[in-house]
Amino acid sequence: MELNILWFWIIAAMFIGYFVLDGFDFGVGMSLPFLGKDDLDRRVIINTIGPVWDLNETWVIVAGASLFAAFPEWYATMFSGFYLALLVILLALIVRGVSFEYRHQRPESVWKARFDLMIVVGSAVPALLWGVAFANVVQGVQLDAGHNYIGTFFDLLNPYALLGGLTTLLLFFTHGVVFISLKTEGDIRQRAQKLAVKAGLVTILVAASFLLWTTLVFGSVATAVFAGVAAAALIASFLANLRGSEGWAFTLMAATIAFAVLTLFASLFPDVMPASNDAANSLTIDNASSTPYTLQVMSWTALFAMPVILLYQGWTYWVLRKRVSRKTVTAAVDSAVH
Repeated sequence: MELNILWFWIIAAMFIGYFVLDGFDFGVGMSLPFLGKDDLDRRVIINTIGPVWDLNETWVIVAGASLFAAFPEWYATMFSGFYLALLVILLALIVRGVSFEYRHQRPESVWKARFDLMIVVGSAVPALLWGVAFANVVQGVQLDAGHNYIGTFFDLLNPYALLGGLTTLLLFFTHGVVFISLKTEGDIRQRAQKLAVKAGLVTILVAASFLLWTTLVFGSVATAVFAGVAAAALIASFLANLRGSEGWAFTLMAATIAFAVLTLFASLFPDVMPASNDAANSLTIDNASSTPYTLQVMSWTALFAMPVILLYQGWTYWVLRKRVSRKTVTAAVDSAVH
């Protein structure tokens, strides 16, 4: 396999890692108004991701840096053409991170409520806009002969892209709610399981529509296979939720997101940024990639670094595998006070 093709799929794997891991972070943040009956409930919900959300978020940095190094033309076109959307995502991520750290710094309920709202917004906006961005990449955008985006911001808000954004929003929301049921005890766990079932029904309808549209209009045989696996995993996750098997439900939701991302990348291949106005202006794996020497250095670096990163992250989740409850949060607060 040529190195530029290999790195196309490595970057796909990195975005899978980001959307699976930070995806449930987004879902947890968006669930606060639905599952947080009081401040203690909300603390429990936030504590489910408290030790790992910043680690999960680093995957987008790794993916972006790899994209810049392996496909600089793709990176330049996408980040300049989608500048406003990506800036909004960045600001939302900053707002969310600040809110996690500041909401507990003062006891006033108004103070906490404002930061809780910022967590919800800072989670929902990226969840929506990532789907919009990737759907536009698959669909193709207007590029000139120099591979520069010549459309407007509102051109990106087309029906297919908005459906893609709604799909990622709902997938991440359901993924996050399932994670809460996996990581909590008592009443919150039961309410999260029920909400996951309700959200799962809507998610199946929306995601199936988006995957079908992608497969019929932009897809190939590989796209159809990946989309079919994603749909099957999503339905299986819904059934696992009905049985109260949150471990299987979470695993199958992760598989759903992984194969949905593979569906999008398979729809792209061998392009990386199709030009909707003139196919001759499209960016491909060949004309957007770095030199063979650069890709060789990156490949050796990834060969040694990625196993270490994966082992460290796996160890982190193993150490922090215990469930969170109102009792443990109250005990932690009392201990901090005394």
